[in-house]
Amino acid sequence: DGMQIMIGGFLADGTPELLIDAVIESGAKNLTIIANDTGVPGRGISRLIDTDQVDKVITSHVGLNPKTIERSIEGSLDLQLVPQGTLAEQIRCGGAGLGGALTPTGLGTEVAEGKRIIEVQGKAYLLEEALSADLALLKSAISDEFGNSFYEGTCKNFNIVMAYAADLVMVECDQLVEIGEMNPHLVETSGILVDHLIKGAKCE
Repeated sequence: DGMQIMIGGFLADGTPELLIDAVIESGAKNLTIIANDTGVPGRGISRLIDTDQVDKVITSHVGLNPKTIERSIEGSLDLQLVPQGTLAEQIRCGGAGLGGALTPTGLGTEVAEGKRIIEVQGKAYLLEEALSADLALLKSAISDEFGNSFYEGTCKNFNIVMAYAADLVMVECDQLVEIGEMNPHLVETSGILVDHLIKGAKCE
């Protein structure tokens, strides 16, 4: 209960459905989810929103998930909307051990409310503090038995940076190969970052 969890994927594509199943089955409550979006009804992170296991979401898009919007309006969900590029940078900073990122994005808008504004060389920036998590749930197209992983298409965006920013990293893979079978140039998450690896539904 109370964990801060990063979940990879983009509009439910590249989202680790089996790992989300495990979170639902655990009955864990009061979760904070950090993700690009909250999925679409019946898929991805949306399923955690439906079970009321999530108290807070830090995300960049909720427009395809009516339940997220509904719970936010009624006050049962703390929704923090963040520009997509800013969210990626906050996670990257968390993984790199940095305090945060300076960005002009959001200045003069609601995004800037309550945040520090820092001037550098005569230009104003928002300080967006780094984000980290207790757990990252990721989805790869291919992983080897050591955990070296490759992602396809838009799934690359948050899965890759999240692997650096969490204390515990779990990867659900569509294809599992033996060590040495992967072209090393394809490796986007090193196995040294992966704590647990599970076979996805597409694995034989």
